[in-house]
Amino acid sequence: MTEPTPEVPPAGHPALRVTTMPADANPYGDIFGGWLMSQMDMAAGLVAARHSKGRAVTIAVDAMEFLAPVAVGDEVSVYADLVRTGRTSMTIEVEAWRRGRHVEQSCRVTKARFVFVAIDEARRPRPIAGVD
Repeated sequence: MTEPTPEVPPAGHPALRVTTMPADANPYGDIFGGWLMSQMDMAAGLVAARHSKGRAVTIAVDAMEFLAPVAVGDEVSVYADLVRTGRTSMTIEVEAWRRGRHVEQSCRVTKARFVFVAIDEARRPRPIAGVD
C-alpha cells in the first residue's frame, strides 16, 4: 500500500488524541481496526455526553471505511463534530487522523457517523435539554 497524500486535519482541537502502543496492534505492527473504532466511539461519546448534559449511548455506526494503516507509535487524533440533534438522538461525524511520530504530516485514516441516544437513570431514552 502506498503512503496517502498528506491532507489538512479539521479545524479546531481533536476530541481525543492518543499514541498507539504494541498491545493495540497485530503481529505486523498494524493497529487493529476495532481499537481505532473504539477510540472514535469514545471521542463521539464525549461530544454526545457534553451536548446532552448526561449519559448517552451508541446505537449505530454508519459506513466506516479504512483509508490508510496506522502503525505502532503513531499519534492518532480523533475529531468529532455534532451534525444533527433530534429529540433524544445525536448524529456525530467522526474522523481519525494519524501522524508519524517524527513527522508533521497527517493523513485521514477513517471516518464514520455515530448515532447516540441520551438515556436516563433507568437506561430509557430521554429528551435532550433544549430540544423539543
